Amino acid sequence: MIYNDWPGWGGWFAMGLMLLAFVGLILAVGLVALRSLNQPRENTVHPAATGPANAERVLDERFARGEIDADEYRERREVLRS
Repeated sequence: MIYNDWPGWGGWFAMGLMLLAFVGLILAVGLVALRSLNQPRENTVHPAATGPANAERVLDERFARGEIDADEYRERREVLRS
């Protein structure tokens, strides 16, 4: 008997590999989606992190790093507090 319509062993092997690749792709996409949902957002703005207290903290850090001198530090602190 001749089976002209059957893909043969090579065709079955190729179809099996393609099925495994497809399932692997679906699993990889699902894993990436789950990981991205669990990561914290980097660009979120917290209302508590704004305002005068945060500005004074930044000013203190700049003074500690030596970016501004003592006179400029005092002047800017007074402006922030007024």
